Amino acid sequence: MKPTLTVFTPTYNRAYTLPLCYESLKRQTSRDFVWLIIDDGSTDGTEELVKGWMTEGIVPIRYHYQANQGMHGAHNTAYELIDTELNVCIDSDDYLSDYAVERIVTFWREHGSDRYAGLVGLDATPDGQIIGTQMPAELKESTLSGLYGLHKVKGDKKLVYRSELTRRYPPYPLFPGEKYCPLSYKYLLIDQDYPLLVMNEVLCHVEYLTDGSSLNMLRQYKRNPRGFLFFRQAAMRYAPTYKEKFRESVHYVSSSLLIKKYGFLKESPCKFITLLAMPLGVLLYLYISNTNKAAVSGKIARG
Repeated sequence: MKPTLTVFTPTYNRAYTLPLCYESLKRQTSRDFVWLIIDDGSTDGTEELVKGWMTEGIVPIRYHYQANQGMHGAHNTAYELIDTELNVCIDSDDYLSDYAVERIVTFWREHGSDRYAGLVGLDATPDGQIIGTQMPAELKESTLSGLYGLHKVKGDKKLVYRSELTRRYPPYPLFPGEKYCPLSYKYLLIDQDYPLLVMNEVLCHVEYLTDGSSLNMLRQYKRNPRGFLFFRQAAMRYAPTYKEKFRESVHYVSSSLLIKKYGFLKESPCKFITLLAMPLGVLLYLYISNTNKAAVSGKIARG
């Protein structure tokens, strides 16, 4: 019988952190899942480590190796391979709470339907502190952008999506020489058609490592300007408020300047707002171009 949930983990040279996730999967109170590992070109013995676990036979594991494409490319591959009703991404430096699979599956069976994109739960630190804020207690459903924009929720949250939807919506674009496109692009598209059920329980424990993308966002901006530019155009188009459209426009201007694309105003979906945002966009471009500081940003990479 096919399991309900795929837990998928994109990984690149993280053999030293993957055992945390593996041990958490061994502790799950429900076995209604499969672990899909997308090895994005690792050279550190990840394959041998995972195949050893597969031989143990404790956790059902699917392993897929590919040439390095970056986090978003690994997500594209995962969504192509997933064949269960639901899926959730657990990063290679994170791990599930012991009851996560049981709570996800039970909650979905009680409340889920094709009206919803899936569900959203909480992330916490290893010592149990909620990342950001909890979601409003009375809130039963919301889009992801609505959680942050309308309900003022803060911090990373754990997303569980219907696999039919993550397959249906467009994949992340791959740009030559770049390894990153904000993952929230696909979530933003799904938001336009379906809300998420709200589940105010901790599903995942996260830790921000110094070599993780979350702690190196300015470096990501510099190295992947086309990916960010692509995302900003979509974010401007779907932003729920003028304030958010303006914020995205500032970043759009900055990303355009990073690739010396000076006709950006013509291609903007919000031309007047982009015009107003140009002075701040230029300042942001100068700041990004002239600093090596790391900037902390959420793992969801809302930008």
